[in-house]
Amino acid sequence: MSEQISIIVTNPNDEKVLAIIEELSANLYLRFGSDGKNSFSDWKYNNSKYVFAVAKIDNEIVGCGAIRPISENIGEVKRMYSKYPGKKIGQTVLAFLENKAKTIGYTDLILETRVKNQEATAFYKKQDYKVIPNYGKYIDRPEAICFGKSLK
Repeated sequence: MSEQISIIVTNPNDEKVLAIIEELSANLYLRFGSDGKNSFSDWKYNNSKYVFAVAKIDNEIVGCGAIRPISENIGEVKRMYSKYPGKKIGQTVLAFLENKAKTIGYTDLILETRVKNQEATAFYKKQDYKVIPNYGKYIDRPEAICFGKSLK
Protein backbone atom coordinates (compact mmCIF):
# COMPACT_ATOMS: atom_id res chain seq x y z
CA MET A 1 0.00 0.00 0.00
CA SER A 2 1.50 3.35 -1.01
CA GLU A 3 1.03 6.53 0.95
CA GLN A 4 -0.95 9.31 -0.68
CA ILE A 5 1.00 12.55 -1.14
CA SER A 6 -1.05 15.72 -1.36
CA ILE A 7 0.35 19.08 -2.48
CA ILE A 8 -0.90 22.39 -1.12
CA VAL A 9 0.07 25.90 -2.24
CA THR A 10 0.67 28.04 0.81
CA ASN A 11 2.59 31.02 2.15
CA PRO A 12 6.21 30.25 3.18
CA ASN A 13 5.63 32.36 6.30
CA ASP A 14 2.65 30.26 7.39
CA GLU A 15 3.29 29.07 10.93
CA LYS A 16 2.42 25.48 9.91
CA VAL A 17 5.20 25.29 7.29
CA LEU A 18 8.03 26.97 9.18
CA ALA A 19 9.24 23.65 10.62
CA ILE A 20 9.89 22.10 7.18
CA ILE A 21 11.67 25.25 5.99
CA GLU A 22 13.84 25.25 9.13
CA GLU A 23 14.60 21.54 8.65
CA LEU A 24 15.67 22.23 5.05
CA SER A 25 17.84 25.17 6.14
CA ALA A 26 19.52 23.16 8.93
CA ASN A 27 20.16 20.27 6.51
CA LEU A 28 21.75 22.59 3.94
CA TYR A 29 23.86 24.36 6.56
CA LEU A 30 25.19 21.07 7.98
CA ARG A 31 26.04 19.73 4.54
CA PHE A 32 27.25 22.85 2.71
CA GLY A 33 27.82 25.67 5.22
CA SER A 34 24.97 27.80 3.83
CA ASP A 35 21.30 27.56 4.75
CA GLY A 36 19.73 29.04 1.60
CA LYS A 37 17.36 31.23 3.63
CA ASN A 38 18.02 34.23 1.39
CA SER A 39 15.85 32.44 -1.21
CA PHE A 40 12.81 34.16 0.25
CA SER A 41 14.34 37.57 0.94
CA ASP A 42 12.63 39.03 -2.13
CA TRP A 43 9.52 36.83 -2.09
CA LYS A 44 6.41 38.60 -3.41
CA TYR A 45 3.42 37.15 -1.57
CA ASN A 46 0.69 38.76 -3.67
CA ASN A 47 2.20 37.86 -7.04
CA SER A 48 0.87 34.74 -8.80
CA LYS A 49 4.29 34.13 -10.43
CA TYR A 50 5.61 33.14 -6.97
CA VAL A 51 4.47 29.69 -5.79
CA PHE A 52 5.39 27.90 -2.57
CA ALA A 53 4.04 24.39 -2.10
CA VAL A 54 4.23 21.76 0.62
CA ALA A 55 3.76 18.01 0.39
CA LYS A 56 1.71 16.20 3.00
CA ILE A 57 1.34 12.55 3.86
CA ASP A 58 -1.62 12.12 6.18
CA ASN A 59 -1.40 15.37 8.14
CA GLU A 60 2.39 15.62 8.25
CA ILE A 61 4.25 18.14 6.09
CA VAL A 62 6.98 16.02 4.46
CA GLY A 63 8.41 18.24 1.74
CA CYS A 64 8.38 21.58 -0.01
CA GLY A 65 9.37 23.46 -3.12
CA ALA A 66 8.90 26.83 -4.76
CA ILE A 67 9.14 28.72 -8.03
CA ARG A 68 9.76 32.40 -8.53
CA PRO A 69 10.17 34.53 -11.66
CA ILE A 70 13.52 35.16 -13.30
CA SER A 71 11.83 36.77 -16.31
CA GLU A 72 8.33 36.82 -17.80
CA ASN A 73 8.73 33.27 -19.19
CA ILE A 74 11.42 31.73 -16.97
CA GLY A 75 10.80 30.51 -13.45
CA GLU A 76 13.40 29.43 -10.90
CA VAL A 77 12.90 26.35 -8.73
CA LYS A 78 13.85 27.00 -5.10
CA ARG A 79 13.70 25.33 -1.69
CA MET A 80 13.13 21.76 -2.86
CA TYR A 81 13.17 19.38 0.09
CA SER A 82 11.96 15.90 0.95
CA LYS A 83 11.95 14.78 4.57
CA TYR A 84 11.91 11.07 3.70
CA PRO A 85 14.02 9.66 0.85
CA GLY A 86 12.57 7.07 -1.51
CA LYS A 87 8.90 8.05 -1.14
CA LYS A 88 8.70 10.13 -4.37
CA ILE A 89 8.02 13.30 -2.36
CA GLY A 90 10.51 15.42 -4.31
CA GLN A 91 9.31 14.01 -7.63
CA THR A 92 5.68 14.78 -6.70
CA VAL A 93 6.49 18.33 -5.58
CA LEU A 94 8.57 19.05 -8.69
CA ALA A 95 5.90 17.67 -11.05
CA PHE A 96 3.32 19.86 -9.30
CA LEU A 97 5.55 22.94 -9.63
CA GLU A 98 6.18 22.21 -13.32
CA ASN A 99 2.44 21.94 -14.02
CA LYS A 100 1.74 25.09 -12.01
CA ALA A 101 4.54 26.90 -13.87
CA LYS A 102 2.92 26.07 -17.22
CA THR A 103 -0.46 27.40 -16.08
CA ILE A 104 1.02 30.73 -14.97
CA GLY A 105 2.93 31.25 -18.20
CA TYR A 106 6.45 29.95 -17.67
CA THR A 107 7.97 28.18 -20.68
CA ASP A 108 11.19 27.16 -18.90
CA LEU A 109 12.37 26.39 -15.39
CA ILE A 110 15.92 26.83 -14.14
CA LEU A 111 17.58 26.11 -10.83
CA GLU A 112 20.86 26.00 -8.97
CA THR A 113 22.25 23.47 -6.53
CA ARG A 114 25.70 22.70 -5.23
CA VAL A 115 28.08 20.52 -7.24
CA LYS A 116 28.68 18.60 -3.97
CA ASN A 117 24.95 17.86 -3.65
CA GLN A 118 25.13 14.62 -5.60
CA GLU A 119 21.63 13.53 -4.55
CA ALA A 120 20.13 16.72 -5.98
CA THR A 121 22.14 16.66 -9.20
CA ALA A 122 21.16 13.03 -9.83
CA PHE A 123 17.52 13.82 -8.98
CA TYR A 124 17.27 16.74 -11.42
CA LYS A 125 18.95 14.78 -14.21
CA LYS A 126 16.45 11.96 -13.65
CA GLN A 127 13.62 14.53 -14.00
CA ASP A 128 15.00 15.56 -17.44
CA TYR A 129 16.74 18.74 -16.33
CA LYS A 130 19.89 19.52 -18.32
CA VAL A 131 23.04 21.25 -17.09
CA ILE A 132 23.04 24.88 -18.26
CA PRO A 133 25.59 27.68 -17.89
CA ASN A 134 25.50 29.24 -14.44
CA TYR A 135 23.21 32.26 -14.38
CA GLY A 136 22.67 35.36 -12.25
CA LYS A 137 24.49 35.36 -8.93
CA TYR A 138 25.88 31.87 -9.69
CA ILE A 139 27.95 32.91 -12.77
CA ASP A 140 31.32 33.08 -11.02
CA ARG A 141 30.62 30.42 -8.38
CA PRO A 142 32.39 27.13 -9.18
CA GLU A 143 30.60 25.39 -6.28
CA ALA A 144 27.27 25.94 -8.10
CA ILE A 145 25.75 23.85 -10.87
CA CYS A 146 22.68 25.05 -12.76
CA PHE A 147 19.97 23.10 -14.55
CA GLY A 148 17.15 23.97 -16.92
CA LYS A 149 14.10 22.32 -18.45
CA SER A 150 11.77 23.43 -21.21
CA LEU A 151 8.09 23.14 -20.33
CA LYS A 152 6.95 23.44 -23.96
